[in-house]
Amino acid sequence: MRIIGGLARGTKLYTLDGLNTRPTLDRVRESLFNIIQNNIRDSIVLDLFAGSGAIGLESISRGAKKAILCDKNKQAIGIINKNVKKLRVEGKVQILCIDYEKFLKNTQEKFDFIYIDPPYNTNFISNSIKIINDRSLLSEDGIIIAETDEEERIKDEIDKLKISINIYDTRKYGRARLIFMRKE
Repeated sequence: MRIIGGLARGTKLYTLDGLNTRPTLDRVRESLFNIIQNNIRDSIVLDLFAGSGAIGLESISRGAKKAILCDKNKQAIGIINKNVKKLRVEGKVQILCIDYEKFLKNTQEKFDFIYIDPPYNTNFISNSIKIINDRSLLSEDGIIIAETDEEERIKDEIDKLKISINIYDTRKYGRARLIFMRKE
């Protein structure tokens, strides 16, 4: 896995070994950043369930002002720390080893982009979106992007929330689906 664009383009990232993580494929990240590239400069990004930190670090490479990388897995945090040092972006990245709910319920930050890529077959996406909505953590023009392999189930869960965040686009990349959301 590598950084695809921006200042750190081509830099190889450390990744976690094993089956517990599912790194976002380079082609999915490339497509994602092609979609959001005009809005990434000077943005504040939350990479929830960060894994290797690739989404947040790609954002920084492409001009984001700040990225918060959140994961409760200590091994993931170790890999993220190595990647942040390798890219020399310590001043722009905050790394947190914390459960996503605890973070979302306590942060005071407003985010321009929130990337949610939890373990599949959980309710973590809809639960995250509910907390984000209830606590107004999304900036006025902010975007939430969720990665899943169960598009219909996730859409149903989000619809049942009856919140002011709506799905406006979905993209399919093999098994992975990206669901784009923003405030009404």
